[in-house]
Amino acid sequence: METLSEQAALMRESMQKSQSVTDNMVAILGSFDHRLSSLETAMRPTQLRTHSIRRAHENIDKTLKVAEAILGQFDLKRQAEAKILRGPHEDLESYLEAVDQLRNIVRFFSGNKSLKSSIRVINQANNLLGRAIFKLEEEFRQLLTSYSKPVEPDRLFDCLPNSLRPSAASPSVDGHGPKPHSEHQTRSLETVVYHPPALIPARIMPLLHDLAQQMVEAGQQQQLFNIYREARSSAVEQTLRKLGVERLSKDDVQKMQWEVLEAKIGDWIHFMRIVVKLLFVAEKSVCDQIFDHESLRDQCFAEVTANSVAMLLSFGEAIAKSRRSPEKLFVLLDMYEIMRELQPDMDIIFASKYCGEMRGAAKVLVKRLAQTAQETFGDFEEAVEKDATKTAVLDGTVHPLTSYVINYVKFVFDYQLTLKQLFNEYNDGDEDEQLASITTRIMQALQNNLDGKSKQYKDPALTQLFLMNNIHYIVRSVRKSEAKDLLGDDWVQIHRRVVQQHANQYKRISWSKILQCLSIQGLQGGSGSFGDGGSTTNVSRAMIKDRFKTFNIQFEELHQRQSQWTVPDTELRESLRLAVAEVLLPAYRSFIKRYGPLIQGGKNPLKYIRYSPEDLERMLAEFFEGKTSVDPRR
Repeated sequence: METLSEQAALMRESMQKSQSVTDNMVAILGSFDHRLSSLETAMRPTQLRTHSIRRAHENIDKTLKVAEAILGQFDLKRQAEAKILRGPHEDLESYLEAVDQLRNIVRFFSGNKSLKSSIRVINQANNLLGRAIFKLEEEFRQLLTSYSKPVEPDRLFDCLPNSLRPSAASPSVDGHGPKPHSEHQTRSLETVVYHPPALIPARIMPLLHDLAQQMVEAGQQQQLFNIYREARSSAVEQTLRKLGVERLSKDDVQKMQWEVLEAKIGDWIHFMRIVVKLLFVAEKSVCDQIFDHESLRDQCFAEVTANSVAMLLSFGEAIAKSRRSPEKLFVLLDMYEIMRELQPDMDIIFASKYCGEMRGAAKVLVKRLAQTAQETFGDFEEAVEKDATKTAVLDGTVHPLTSYVINYVKFVFDYQLTLKQLFNEYNDGDEDEQLASITTRIMQALQNNLDGKSKQYKDPALTQLFLMNNIHYIVRSVRKSEAKDLLGDDWVQIHRRVVQQHANQYKRISWSKILQCLSIQGLQGGSGSFGDGGSTTNVSRAMIKDRFKTFNIQFEELHQRQSQWTVPDTELRESLRLAVAEVLLPAYRSFIKRYGPLIQGGKNPLKYIRYSPEDLERMLAEFFEGKTSVDPRR
C-alpha cells in the first residue's frame, strides 16, 4: 500500500509540472502573435507602394506592346497599299496577301475603336479594300476569259477509248443496224477508259481559286457568278458547235432525208457520249477546283451547262416526237441505249438541287424514246401485213419484202437485250414472251402478205414456187439466227412442213398433166396394149404418136418457162429437181420401153421420140436457174 501511495504522489507531481510547462508555452506564443501583428501593421504601407510600382510597370509594358502593334498595323497598311496600287498583274500572289493584310487591319482597328485614329484607318482600309476587290474582279474576269476557249474536236476524240474514236467507227449494214451498236459490241471486248481533258492549265487553277475566294469574302458572289457563267457557258457552247451539235426542231427533223437524218442521229449518239463523259466531267472539275462554297459551285455548274444540255436533249426529243417509221426503230434503240448508258453519269454529274431540271429532262427523254421504240415496233407488224408494193417477182424468187422483214428481225435480235430491258421497265409480263409474241406476229403478218402477193401470178405452179421459196427463206434465216431460241423448234418444224406442202403442190400442178401423157390409161382395153415382151395388139400407132407429140410440146413449154423461174437456195433447187426426176424419168423410160418400138418401126421416129431419158435429165438440170432465154433443142 505504501508503494502505491508513493507512485500516486509521483504521478500528481508530474502532471502539475506538465501543466506549468503548457501554460508557459501559451504565454510565449501569445507574445509572438502580438509582435507579428504589430510588424504586419508596420509593413503594410511598404507593400502597397511595391504593388503599385509593379502594376505601373506592367501597364507601361502593355502600352508599349499596343503601341508597337498599332505602329506595326500602320506599317502593314502602307505596305499593303503599295502592293494594291501596283495592281495584281505583276505579282498576283503578293497582291492577294495584301488584300488579306487589309482585312486583318480592318479587324484589328474594329476591335480597338477607343483609339482616336481607328475610324479613319478603318475607312481608309475599306476604301483601299474596295479598290482591291474591283481589280481582283477584273483580274478574275480577264484570267478566266483568256483560258476559257472551246475545246477542239480532235482533242476530245483523243480522250476517247480507241474503239470509239472516229477512225474506229464501223459502217452500217444495208442501211440498218446503225454503227453505234456495232461499236458497242466492239467495246465490250476492251476496258473502256475515258480521260477527260484539262480545260484550264493546272498552274492557273490555284490563282482562279484564290481570286474567287477573295471575291466571296468580299461579298461579291453575284458578280463572281455572272463572270463565271458568261465565260464558261460560252466556252462549252462553242465546243458543242465545233463538234457539230445543233438545235433541231421536230419540223426540221421531219423535213430531212432519211440518210441525212440517220447520219445526224449517229453523230448525236457520239456527241452525247463525248459531252457527258468528257466535257461535262471536265467542266465540273473546273468548278470544283475554283469554288469552295458548295452552293455557289453547284449553281455555277448548273448555269454553265444548262443550255448545252437543253440543246442535246432537244434533238432526242425531236426524234422521239417525229413521225414513226420502221427504219427508225434501230436508231431509237441506239438512242435509248446511250441515254441508259449515260444515266448513272448524269445522275452523278448533275446531282445538285440546281440541276434537278436537267436530270428530269434526261429521264423524260429515256421514257419517251422507249415509248416511241415500242410503238414503232408495233407499227412494223401492221406495216408488213398491209404492205401493198406492186414489185413484181416474175421468176418466183424471194420477194424483197421477205428479205427486208427477215433482215429487220435479225437486227431486232441484235438489240434483244435492250428490247427486253425496255419491256421489263415499261410493260408487265415476261420480256422473253413479249419479244417472242411480237416476232411471231411479224412472221405471220409476212406470210399473210406473201399469200396475197402470190395471187398475182396467173400460173398456179409459180404461185406455189413463190410461196415455197419465201417460206423456205424465212425458215432457213430463223434457224441461223437467235430468233430460233425464242420461236422454238416447233415453229421451225411446222414451217418446214409448209415448205414441203408448197413443193408438193408445185409438182402436182406442173407435172400431173404431162405424166398423164406417159400413162397407159386410154391405150389399153379396146385399143389393145403391148405385152411385157413388147408385142402389141390393136394399139393405135396414131394414138402413140399423139402421146409423144403432146409430151414433147408440154415438156418443152415447161422447160422454156420454168428454166426462167428461180429457186435461189441451192439445196432446195436440187431437191426439187430430184423430186421431179424421180417421178418423170421412170415413167418416161417405162413408156418408151413399152411403146417406143411401135414408133421406131415406122417412118421418121425422131419426130416423135425427140428426147432420150438422158436428154430429159440434162434439161431438168436447167430448171429454176432464172435464165432469160432457153433453147430446148440444143
